[in-house]
Amino acid sequence: MMKKFTTTAITGLAAIVLLALATPAFAEKKEETITGKGLCAKCMLHETDKCQNAIQVEKNGKTTTYYLVDNDVSKSFHHENLCKESKQVTATGTVKKVHDKLELTASKIELAK
Repeated sequence: MMKKFTTTAITGLAAIVLLALATPAFAEKKEETITGKGLCAKCMLHETDKCQNAIQVEKNGKTTTYYLVDNDVSKSFHHENLCKESKQVTATGTVKKVHDKLELTASKIELAK
């Protein structure tokens, strides 16, 4: 009887630990809003093979570049505003690090006011 109780207790504890570790992976990503110099990663930064929005943010003397994921929001804003000249922009979306680069999946982009 004691052996069965111990096995059940250990199994239950393991399930709780696994749930605690897995929960952050399923948590919804929080949207961030950044403001900086919007430009084309191909035409101005010469870092990509095709046109792509990028936003450079200055913080404490350091420049951080966010590369925008190619979605409908990013595409429609790019050709009208950033392909040949840089402009101050504000973008909202989720940020993740991919291969040492920050990628922003934008839900909203506009010229900074």
